[in-house]
Formats: sequence, C-alpha cells, structure tokens
Amino acid sequence: MLRIHFTCEDLARVRIADGPDALWEVQLSLHALQTHGRAVELARWRRQTMHLLPRDVLCPLAEIAPPRGISPDFMTPSGGGHGFGDGMEISLRTPKGAISAQLAAMASRRRLTPWLEAVRRAEAAALRTLGKAMAIYHEGAIAPVWRSLSDVVAADRHLRARQMSEGGLEAVLGGLPGCRWRAPVLEIDNYTDAEIHLEGRGLLLQPSYFCEPETPFKLCDPGPEPMLAYPTAKPATGLTASVESSGAPGQPVSALLGRTRAAALAAVRSGCSTGELARRCEISVGSASQQASILREGGLITTRREGASVRHEITRLGSQVLSGAAAS
Repeated sequence: MLRIHFTCEDLARVRIADGPDALWEVQLSLHALQTHGRAVELARWRRQTMHLLPRDVLCPLAEIAPPRGISPDFMTPSGGGHGFGDGMEISLRTPKGAISAQLAAMASRRRLTPWLEAVRRAEAAALRTLGKAMAIYHEGAIAPVWRSLSDVVAADRHLRARQMSEGGLEAVLGGLPGCRWRAPVLEIDNYTDAEIHLEGRGLLLQPSYFCEPETPFKLCDPGPEPMLAYPTAKPATGLTASVESSGAPGQPVSALLGRTRAAALAAVRSGCSTGELARRCEISVGSASQQASILREGGLITTRREGASVRHEITRLGSQVLSGAAAS
C-alpha cells in the first residue's frame, strides 16, 4: 500500500490539472497497448494503432514503457498539462546524470536491451530515436483522439468540482479510484508498501484517460512537484477520432482564414506554446505570436500564461471552424 501524508499546507496546495498531459497519455496508452485490459473500450483504438504504426516505432517505446514495473521519470516531466512538443523538449533536456540514474533503476528490475543501454548513457543517437518514435506514436495514436480524450478529462474535472462543492477536499481525495482518505493520509492499494510525506509541496492530481482503472499511477520520484495520475471514467463507446485531427485544414477553411492562419489554428488543436506553434507552422516566433493574437481576438483560441511562457488552446468555435461545422 502507498500512503501519502499531507500537512495543512499540502491540503491548501492540492490542485487538479486543467487538461490532459500529452506525455502521460502517451506513456499510459503504451501500457494499455501492451495489455488486454479494458478490451471493449480500447479495442478499436488498439486495433487501429497496431495497424497504423510500424514495429520499429512500437518496439523501442514498449521497451522504455513496459506495462509492469517502472518507467523512467524523464519521460513524463513534472508540472502537468504539457502539450506534446513542450513536454518532449523538457524531457529530452533532462540532465544526462538523471537519465542514467533512472535507467539504472529499470536495470535493477530487468536486463536492459542494447538500445536502452544507449539511452542510459544518454547517447545522442539513442535519444534522437526516442524523440522520433515518440513523435510518430503521438501523431498516430494520440493526436487523432485528443479532442475526445480531452472531453473525458473535462467531464472528470466537473465531477471533482461537484465533489468539492458538496463535500470539500475530503470528498475529492476520497473519491479518487482505488484510494481511501484517512485524514491526513491518502491510502492507495496495489502498491508496494511505501510512505510519501509531501512536506508542504502539495499534490497535483492529473486525470488520465489511459490510466488503468482502479490503479492510480504515481511518479517513482515525486521530487519538488508531486503528481498523482488517476483514471477517469470511460465512455463505453471508447474514443472518437476528430475530423480536424486527421490532417491539414481543408480548402474552405484556408480560403476563409488564409493558408498560414488556418495552419496556425490547426496547429493549436492539441495545445501549444508560441514557440511550438512557430515550429509546427514553419514560421517565425513573431509571426506565430501575431497569428495567435488574431485567432484569439476572433474567439478561435484562448491563451493563458504558464510561468515564463504562454499556452494556446483551441476553443469550441475554433474546432467548429476547422471541422466545417456551423457555429451554434
């Protein structure tokens, strides 16, 4: 059993991530892809993913994200709510010593393959292979269902907000799947016995579609920003691929907004920073900032500050414009 100890200061610092985290969904979906749990809900997604993605992408990712045991923490950087591009930048900038230590922890449980040994040594070629495989996997397995997945996470946030209004934070913590709240300790079954003392750092709760039911997932080393990923409720129909996630914006949207602005709107659909928007559209950062400003003024995207950077998210109206639906 895992027991997480809270102080009064920790309770004041509990928060729920305001959206899904792309790298957590990548890692946890890799776990789901390698098991047969939730067969009904994930059958279509698993079948499409296995058919679409080549083995030279799936095999290295399966090695570094096994369905049982530990995975290296640098694959899921702390902070929560990362878009894929921003998250991968943080991940691949992890100091070599930290990468080596985390892969050594994996090696204590099982023998590393030659490629994982190269990752453990933080060899540039191995990290490039990892980054490329992650990008291809995200584009093929996660990006097409991101809107549907985000809707599930939003519904979970509404549920937690209702729990908070009706029963306070105790109702939220006690209502997490597989958890029991015995003030001031959160108990989680199905873990090796361990005690974590938050000591004023607080806790970020990260809703996740691909997190296995009844098994909240935690970082192996909570560090300065402890986070607990937990499973959301799942629609019986599974995830639905979005029309706008299947490729570039269509000709009518390009004619309406202009080619660059339409591409910028499509690039924001999974959330991104201004720098990432510039890279996706192959334009300057200044131009990306200008395009984002125009899209924001038109109500097609929203922008919020995250530390020293900003994050752009598509609005419902923006999604309707991309998909060609009439705004309601």
